[in-house]
Amino acid sequence: MRISVTRRILTGNLPELFGVYREGIRMKMRRFAAVGAMAAAVLLTFQLPGASAGQLGRGDQAQPVDQSLRALGNRHDLRIGTAVDMAALASDTTYRERIAKEFSTVTPENVMKWETIEPSPGSFDFSAADQLVNFARQNGQQVRGHTLLWHNQLPTWLTDGVANGSITADRLRTILRDHIFAEAGHFRGKIWQWDVVNEAINDDGTMRDTIWLQKLGPGYIADAFRWAHQADPHALLFYNDYNIEFTGAKHDTAVALVKSLKAQGVPIHGVGLQGHLGLQYGLPDAPTLAANLKHFTDTGLAVAWTEVDVRMPLPNDVYKSQAQAQGYSIVAQACLLNPRCLSLTVWGYTDKYSWIPGWFTDPPQGAANLLDENYQAKPAYQAMRTVLALSTGPHKRS
Repeated sequence: MRISVTRRILTGNLPELFGVYREGIRMKMRRFAAVGAMAAAVLLTFQLPGASAGQLGRGDQAQPVDQSLRALGNRHDLRIGTAVDMAALASDTTYRERIAKEFSTVTPENVMKWETIEPSPGSFDFSAADQLVNFARQNGQQVRGHTLLWHNQLPTWLTDGVANGSITADRLRTILRDHIFAEAGHFRGKIWQWDVVNEAINDDGTMRDTIWLQKLGPGYIADAFRWAHQADPHALLFYNDYNIEFTGAKHDTAVALVKSLKAQGVPIHGVGLQGHLGLQYGLPDAPTLAANLKHFTDTGLAVAWTEVDVRMPLPNDVYKSQAQAQGYSIVAQACLLNPRCLSLTVWGYTDKYSWIPGWFTDPPQGAANLLDENYQAKPAYQAMRTVLALSTGPHKRS
């Protein structure tokens, strides 16, 4: 399986990135016990908009917990999605069936990235991505396109050409424009959300020193959004990055970036917060995460959790599993607390095909997903269902 090499949390000032953050929002709190044998230990301390005392158990509010994530998310107008490994989709019947049942959106792990889509100059291969789009259509699912512009998983003809000078800055701009028009145009009307620009900001808040910034200057981000909108005016266009859900320099730069794009009239519609969490760094609380999401929605944009997983040092045990469940529930709570949070996508739903053990090896980490390698539900899965089922609603997303 091809693993994306930047599906990672970069190290830096870990207390700053993952510590307990004090800026937040005041809200009423309510504690309720999770339902179900595995979820009983997960205690949630929040009250969603519109809830009042006594509503939790009402038949017109709470829902049976034993529904799919897809069904439970629908009552909040919230799409619950997963990243998809295309090799597993083709070969593993259980994997395929669970995706169809549990999720209302799908995201390609790798098959919409540049090295796959345009392996040689001007030669495009949409076959694998088309298979995913067709699967989604057959199962009534939306597609998140990932990603039009990134600094990794680029074809060697492009990176080598820039390095040796055979691709000039003017030529690179034309290549980028043509690629975006070709890919976004090919999927015109079939993609709900595009991650147009991915991971353009460093942990310290500076702009990442990529070939795009070096050769095209900072305006390349606005250009990418304009070209994507021209190619597909129906798609919602997102800036996507990791660690911007935590306060700090990177978060501040991301807020400033999208404000600047909005001020320029650039067609940007949302911000994707990846949501890669690690138990060893501690977990934030739901009100703090909700407050940080609000920093983005206050600019007039939507938000989405785009790549959520909660990894742990191996081996797993009952205590880590319960802590992981709390991590997933916190992310779901933060989304439900913001009416402009449109979707929550997990980066893979079963440990059988997780990218994490292949990347985090010293010390070994993994067990980051909702289901184990045998497709058995973990406390995290039950906690997600509990949040979606017992939160009062439904809540209209906007």
